[in-house]
Amino acid sequence: MTIVQQPDSPLHRRLQQDSIQLAGKIIYINPFLYWRRFDSNTDRWLREPGQLGEEQICMNRKRFYPELDWDELDQEESLIKDAAVEMFLKSLELIGTFHPELNSAHLLEVERKMAVTKKRSFERWVEKSFRRRFKQEARERQRFARERFCRSWIEWLSNETTHQAVVPLFTVVVLAGFGGWSLGIANNSCTPFVMPAEQTGVM
Repeated sequence: MTIVQQPDSPLHRRLQQDSIQLAGKIIYINPFLYWRRFDSNTDRWLREPGQLGEEQICMNRKRFYPELDWDELDQEESLIKDAAVEMFLKSLELIGTFHPELNSAHLLEVERKMAVTKKRSFERWVEKSFRRRFKQEARERQRFARERFCRSWIEWLSNETTHQAVVPLFTVVVLAGFGGWSLGIANNSCTPFVMPAEQTGVM
């Protein structure tokens, strides 16, 4: 028995949000649906925030967020919204590249639908991207700190002045340890052995 997909199923609704029909063709407005056509540089360019200039992003803030007063946003919210604006600009550029037959009116329709359906998903994406970047930077800082610590110890131990100070100290420690061990052995060997009274015959 064949199961017919219901038109209001979650998958159907998701596809409706991720696509628009223009000029007799279905155009995907989710940029990650084009990933099979990406090269590695394009994939990195899309996924990593900070690839577009700050001036370009600021000029397009009102284009995608006309309802926001940017002066009232805190720093974190502003960073997320700016990165989402960057995602809008990158997505439109990719769509225009993969669909050169679309005219300016078509691209405006794509932009309008993206602003309605992809705004929150772009914000979630950049939030995850920032978290990944923060964790990676934290790991890099820890690795750098470990390498610097080991390098400083190696440099200190290889220093000639360190050798002149450490070698006599090490010699004193070894001699003191050997002397303590020798005294302990000598004390044990000199301890008199007293026979019990029963065995010596003393009444």
